[in-house]
Amino acid sequence: MEFWLGSSFSGAGEYLDLARAADRLGYDVVTVSDHLFYADYDTPYPYSPTGVPPYRQETHWPDPWVTIGAMSSVTERVRFATNVYIPPVRDLFTVAKAVSTAAVLSNDRAILGVGVGWCKDEFLQTGQDFHTRGKRLDEMLPALRTLWQGGMVEHHGTYYDFGPLSIAPVPDKPVPVYIGGDSDAALRRAARAGDGWIGNRIYSEDQLGELLTRLTGFLSEHGRTLDDLAVIAPIGAMPSADLYRKWADRGVRGTLAAPWWTASPEEKATHGKGLALKLATMERFAEEVMAKM
Repeated sequence: MEFWLGSSFSGAGEYLDLARAADRLGYDVVTVSDHLFYADYDTPYPYSPTGVPPYRQETHWPDPWVTIGAMSSVTERVRFATNVYIPPVRDLFTVAKAVSTAAVLSNDRAILGVGVGWCKDEFLQTGQDFHTRGKRLDEMLPALRTLWQGGMVEHHGTYYDFGPLSIAPVPDKPVPVYIGGDSDAALRRAARAGDGWIGNRIYSEDQLGELLTRLTGFLSEHGRTLDDLAVIAPIGAMPSADLYRKWADRGVRGTLAAPWWTASPEEKATHGKGLALKLATMERFAEEVMAKM
């Protein structure tokens, strides 16, 4: 079982310390999230019954690839992923160059976690078509992989048409692509084109079981199984080694955890609400759960 650290809603000044701690304590991946700006969105937030997002104007959303580059410079082992990055809100070459550069600077420790995005407001501000975002992402992924091969390449499709041309630098190894989202369209995309699937919300055990059943069915349409797809699932149950062993046996490759979400009253009283609490609970989680796996 891999342990991915979810760092969303952290202050920009905390990321380097979180990355150092994750590297030292044995976490496998540190994740960062993606938003371009905060506003009184016209688009309802899809993961809340009220439609209101769980963040505010003061919440930090540092650029994911700048942040990954910085974290990679102070670590040696831990990998980094976006959970999730929204490629279709940007042009193809901005995405290709940012991800490629981060992969090179991190010595191939970058993972591209992608989604189609829910916030129409961001698409309007960047001039990208919100309504074709799924189709454009489907075409973007092979185009990105072509660009990352290096050398003179070309692509001629419905939404993207280029080449022959080259970008540099490009990574030595393919950048793993993990698909986010739990709609049928997202799971089909993961089954068809993903190296992995990553959940971007917390799933009860019943929900996770149902999701794996759906995903298994979509994988079978492409001659694949759960062994062919790295499933990373946040699990809404009290963390324990037994819990993660059970889901590893069912095909889950890793889980997303932010140990400060389950901080005890004593930990909060001792360490407050900021970076100190995050570091202390990361260490406790590594000792009580990760070390027993």
